[in-house]
Amino acid sequence: MKTNRSFDTFSNLSLYDVLGVEIGADTREVKLAYRRLARVLHPDVRSCESSADEFMKVHSAYVMLTDPLKRAEYDRSLVQRRTGGVCLVRSAGGCRRWETDQCW
Repeated sequence: MKTNRSFDTFSNLSLYDVLGVEIGADTREVKLAYRRLARVLHPDVRSCESSADEFMKVHSAYVMLTDPLKRAEYDRSLVQRRTGGVCLVRSAGGCRRWETDQCW
């Protein structure tokens, strides 16, 4: 796991990337990754100005990925972002979308 990446790119990373874990990582792996990063990024350990922001991003990722309901919601939004809103559910009549499924 890399801990020396540029944290300016956090906005482009998924929460899994922030912690340096795979998407299918279990809670134990997420916790271990968080603890490793916390030892390096915690403001009490690092003296640079951006360390508090970096640590808060890592902490937010940890909180989201250790809560099963929040993680499930995040995973759904992540899939939707990565597919660009492309329909993932196909039926016999083609792709089902909210706009086309309405009975007007």
